Amino acid sequence: MNSNKDKLVIFDTTLRDGEQSPGASMTKEEKIRIATMLERMRVDVIEAGFAIASQGDFEAVQAVAETVKDSRVCSLARAVGPDILRAGEALKNANASRIHTFIATSPIHMKYKLQMEPEDVLRQAVEAVKTARQFTDDVEFSLEDGSRSEPDFMYRIIEEVIKAGAGTINIPDTVGYGEPGEYGAMFKRVIENVPNSDKAIFSTHCHNDLGLAVANSLSAVMNGVRQVECTINGLGERAGNASLEEIVMAVRTRQDLYPVETRIDTSHIVPTSRLVSSITGFPVQPNKAIVGANAFAHESGIHQDGVLKHRETYEIMRAEDVGWGQNRLVLGKHSGRAAVKARYEELGVTFADSAEFNVLFQRFKDLADKKHEIFDEDLQSLISGAAEPVEHYQLVDLEVRSKSGSNPQAQLELKIDGENRSCNAEGSGPVDATFKAIESVVGSNADLKLYSVNAVTQGTDSQGSVTVRLERDGKLVNGVGADTDILVASAKAYLDALNLLASKSRKPEGV
Repeated sequence: MNSNKDKLVIFDTTLRDGEQSPGASMTKEEKIRIATMLERMRVDVIEAGFAIASQGDFEAVQAVAETVKDSRVCSLARAVGPDILRAGEALKNANASRIHTFIATSPIHMKYKLQMEPEDVLRQAVEAVKTARQFTDDVEFSLEDGSRSEPDFMYRIIEEVIKAGAGTINIPDTVGYGEPGEYGAMFKRVIENVPNSDKAIFSTHCHNDLGLAVANSLSAVMNGVRQVECTINGLGERAGNASLEEIVMAVRTRQDLYPVETRIDTSHIVPTSRLVSSITGFPVQPNKAIVGANAFAHESGIHQDGVLKHRETYEIMRAEDVGWGQNRLVLGKHSGRAAVKARYEELGVTFADSAEFNVLFQRFKDLADKKHEIFDEDLQSLISGAAEPVEHYQLVDLEVRSKSGSNPQAQLELKIDGENRSCNAEGSGPVDATFKAIESVVGSNADLKLYSVNAVTQGTDSQGSVTVRLERDGKLVNGVGADTDILVASAKAYLDALNLLASKSRKPEGV
């Protein structure tokens, strides 16, 4: 790193705030896979979850803490004793740990959500930091809804939590209300008015409700912030969070402007983006900056001519610097176990034992028999179900008849808790008929909220990736299915969502 520039700490909260996106819940194994890629990318701090949210969240934080060695692992905790104790327990085997505790400080949150007076909020915040310091020497304190908090109260509470031992102070734009000039100036005032501000690193955590999360974060950096909290692909509840890839590449590309630099290995950005998209079922829009399929594509003749003559005429970054161009590996039906396993390892996927890999390799062979080329995107899709627990619902066979002028009919054979069941139905379209046939025997009473189809790779023999979002009793899940037959992929996605509904539990909200 350049000694003339400050270090910008990259705090990734994909596994915590990103998971709060409706339908984006991840299993422990999936969190470990993403955390491994984040570590390979050299992310400074990985917020692995909200340890008290559920037993599953606790185990996921614990597993990430035990797996990751080169990044600091963090757990979120409300400013209450049980949360902090649970976080400390989950992180006890971490090579480097952090407890991130928070309490709301805006008048509207204190009055209506907490129903507490400011003095009581201040006392609780200080006590929470002191408690957290019993488990780790790295404590972060967040002023939830900080961008709408009163300045004088912010100065007081920040001064006191720093005295209590908080080494990082985060002032999040929790509701995406901030504006770049205003938000950056807020940090400048805080740093100038808090007497012991030099004893802590200031952090930004921005939501994208007005599409300003990255702009607000970078404005904060220009005003003294030295940690940015962000997520892969901008994943997060509501409109999402600031995108890690955009923050990192903005700082790297405009070294003439920003007085900071990161330690991120940017060559892992695109593979990590694909992994997160594959696991969550949230496709990346083609025109998404850095990681979108069109981010480095040129169709205009003028642009093409310019790039061919001199790349920098229309490209401010090199595609290969963020992971494009280097990670396209074509495998086929003649590929052996060693080649497939080696490519998975390059993508950050490891296997507990040979039996686990054998299951996946058979899936690879089945797919290779159906299409000529297997791409990295195909490999990511295949892994999504390789180490899953036994499913309640599985697809055995599907037949759909569709003819102009008549309603399509679907006939399926399902395996439900080990027992084969047949079902059939007609619908307004082949997918509608397929879903109605499934429901005729399952009877889930779930509402279909989203049906999305994306081509995993190019060509007419591409795998189709289908995402199905179902809601039942306040539980919202995303099911994902992939197959060269889009109707089969649709059935798999619907059944995947039904399996998730059987075990899904909601999590408390954070900053």
